Amino acid sequence: MLKLFAREKAGFDGRRTLLIIAVVIAAAILFTGMIDTDSGNFGIFSLVPAIFLIVYIFATQRILEALILASLIGFIMVSHPAASDGGSWIVNTFSNFSEGLLNVMMSEDIAWLIIVCGLMGSIISLIEKAGGSYAFGEWIASKAKTEKSSLLCTWFLGIIIFIDDYLNSLTVGACMTTLTDKHKVPREFLSYVVDSTAAPLCVVIPISTWAVFCSRILETNGWAPEGEGMLYFIKTIPYNFYGWIAALIVPLVIIGIIPIFGPMKHAFHRVAQGGPLAPAGSEKIDIRAGKDSVVPTNPKMFNLFIPILILIASTVIMDFDMQMGVLVTLAFMFVSYMWQGVMTAEEFWDVSLEGLKNMMMPILLMILAFLFAEVNEQIHFTYYVITSATKIITPEFLPITVFIALAITEFITGTNWGMYIIALPIVIPLAQSLGADVTLAVSAVLSAGVFGSHICFYSDATVITSSATGCNNFDHAFTQAPYGLLAASISALLFLAAGFIMN
Repeated sequence: MLKLFAREKAGFDGRRTLLIIAVVIAAAILFTGMIDTDSGNFGIFSLVPAIFLIVYIFATQRILEALILASLIGFIMVSHPAASDGGSWIVNTFSNFSEGLLNVMMSEDIAWLIIVCGLMGSIISLIEKAGGSYAFGEWIASKAKTEKSSLLCTWFLGIIIFIDDYLNSLTVGACMTTLTDKHKVPREFLSYVVDSTAAPLCVVIPISTWAVFCSRILETNGWAPEGEGMLYFIKTIPYNFYGWIAALIVPLVIIGIIPIFGPMKHAFHRVAQGGPLAPAGSEKIDIRAGKDSVVPTNPKMFNLFIPILILIASTVIMDFDMQMGVLVTLAFMFVSYMWQGVMTAEEFWDVSLEGLKNMMMPILLMILAFLFAEVNEQIHFTYYVITSATKIITPEFLPITVFIALAITEFITGTNWGMYIIALPIVIPLAQSLGADVTLAVSAVLSAGVFGSHICFYSDATVITSSATGCNNFDHAFTQAPYGLLAASISALLFLAAGFIMN
């Protein structure tokens, strides 16, 4: 099987791919025969789809295909082929797959994601068409005249736009790509800088969509009294170690205190040898792919900063509702651009639709990631990992155990907010029963969620950042991983130390 995977990476062959799929399905059927179908407890077998997914992604670098096949394995397990009569399991598998996909598409989270990400794509396309990005690029190019200064400006801009990780990645990536390209910065490194100021900062700042969501979850799970969720979230901020460290490592890497190492070093070598700034395959996800570079007439930074300020302000005013924020911003941009005569009404909607279309690939990746998370929930993957990791645990070791266990599950599933919904109802009562510090335990859960968002190959943050910076999401995640693992290692040590100090 591993040899087949190696050949798949070297070159695509349809028959070989079909053979791999047949072997995967046969293996899934075989091991489901070992599962106690009456109890519905998959136990250690709940790890199988996740293990297959990671192996397949690294072997082939085909993430869409990997997510579909890993989800299929999970739905085969749910259908219990060994306990079915004849070929009824085949019908059950596709029925469960179809139902799971329907559940994902009908979920409020996916509807929100499609609307917000799609319209953010429209907003970015409109800003570019109006010349806002061009004007900003020309202005900042006159200030940031070196590679390091351009990257530090990127990091600083990411700190300023902290209200939401999607807004952060899409705005900073779209604004700074042209400048860093002039300084021959590999797109992988730009993606790392942009991604590291998105989710990592949103979880340590109380005025963000992450803070609002987390505060509500803390109230729902009974740790925070009704109406005091934000106060309890603020208590976790000093102990959200991964968020702080992941963001603070970036300038240290930029100025050279922490050297370029791992796969990122190869990206710099490729560019130094005259190779392309973006790795192969990046055009599939780049929201600017195929667009001709045209200098707009009368470009103004007004047409970049005012829409972004309107987006931030309207999101905050509308109780941190990003969907309302993008709708208000589009309405403002229509009025503003019509008044300025920047474009006609027909051009406005044509550009908006083009922006929507540019987000289709990222949205598809995220839908499949949610489908994989859906089947993992059905086979109790996260529950198995948490309960297995915390069976024999002391209050002192609870924070580091929770962080490591959930960091691994988040790296595999990539659904940070979804994991919070599953994990916090388990971790909060566990910490209370052990007499452990609940604030620290909750912080470990939140940090693990950020790690998953930051490092996972197909998480929403990875995909959105890749599309904004024009970098293949496999290469973005692969080159970023060593720095994420460095931040995670430091965080784990801090959770270990804090566990003994605070318990």
